[in-house]
Amino acid sequence: MQEPYKIPLKTRISRRILRIFFKIVFHLLGKVELSGLENIPDHNRYVVAFNHVSLIEVPFIAAFWPTLLEIIGAAAVWERSGQAIVARMWSGIQVNRNEFDREVFKQVERVFQSGRPLMISPEGGRSHTPGLRRGKPGVAYIIDKIGDLVVVPVGVVGNTMDFLTQGLRLKRPPIKMIVGKPFTVPPLTGRGEQRRSMRQRNTDLIMAHLAALLPESYQGVYCNYQSILAGEEVAFDSPPAN
Repeated sequence: MQEPYKIPLKTRISRRILRIFFKIVFHLLGKVELSGLENIPDHNRYVVAFNHVSLIEVPFIAAFWPTLLEIIGAAAVWERSGQAIVARMWSGIQVNRNEFDREVFKQVERVFQSGRPLMISPEGGRSHTPGLRRGKPGVAYIIDKIGDLVVVPVGVVGNTMDFLTQGLRLKRPPIKMIVGKPFTVPPLTGRGEQRRSMRQRNTDLIMAHLAALLPESYQGVYCNYQSILAGEEVAFDSPPAN
């Protein structure tokens, strides 16, 4: 049996400090809009999937989410000056985007066993521009292996770095978090390449639900999300980014 997922007291305190700090910062810099909070499940066996444009979404969602979220992110963030301070205060799960690490998955398992929701970017990193990139199959892999999880899509609008620029100039631009209705992805069958292909299909389904929450200029390669939601095959110009 795996050891339970434990969060040190120091980290629990620092997380609460960060949530208060970022709530104040976002309200000072911009006009915060929150919608769809009633869609958040009353249990914690869910994955929060969000669009990742810049450094803004993670602290924004984590600050205004009603409960504490566990966050999985690129290990490189913990090494970057400035970002590393916040990342280490919040802690979370570090993942190397270029390789599979069984220990990371074991940590994810312990997160759900301890009754905590997980926040993850299906795109696997920042897009730097609003348009969605092709999602990676990692989120579908987690759902496939853990089982009995629902997905909560969360769209963030106004999350480019221009938000900070305008905010610091006292222009207070809008920034909005839209929580979509939770859903489940189809169970997977088969092995090998067949199963990998189905994981990618489930990831594309998650991204389509996410695109449905966003304005057209944010939908990127999922501008045809309605076809994906209808169960139709959709061709992409490029495979998921590495």
